[in-house]
Amino acid sequence: MDYQTTVSNKETTNKKVKKKEKKVFNQKPTGAFIGASWAALFVGITAYCIGLWNATMLLNEKGYYFTVLLFGLFSVISVQKAVRDKLEGIEVTEMYYGISWATTVISILLLIIGLWNADLELNVKGFYGISFMLSIYAAIAVQKNVRDIAYIDRDEDKKDLF
Repeated sequence: MDYQTTVSNKETTNKKVKKKEKKVFNQKPTGAFIGASWAALFVGITAYCIGLWNATMLLNEKGYYFTVLLFGLFSVISVQKAVRDKLEGIEVTEMYYGISWATTVISILLLIIGLWNADLELNVKGFYGISFMLSIYAAIAVQKNVRDIAYIDRDEDKKDLF
């Protein structure tokens, strides 16, 4: 659609309209990236859980931090899925998209508030914060890899039919 009203017909007929070509990058993630993503997820979750296991806090505090980890992991996977669905043209309601982002931010805020008020040394608070962030970032990367592989495999299956 050309909304310019000041251009004469003579000028528009002399110009050739070039359409942008949509580049499709359908390369699967490398094995190294897939392995690094899974390793980061495993290391982050394991470190966080070992830290909780060895912590001298009450069981209800340990439960709080563990629940925040699970909540954060689920939230970021949900955000990644919603973003990817939108990219692939799959309908995603704005409510679901907004809730996914809100729960991700809330999980991070819950960890920050919990650590801010915790009677822990600063290095221990940093350990929980970093292992939490590593875990949720790795969960996004793992989910992206799984989705990329499934998308490319589905695309290759369609090409094989024709």
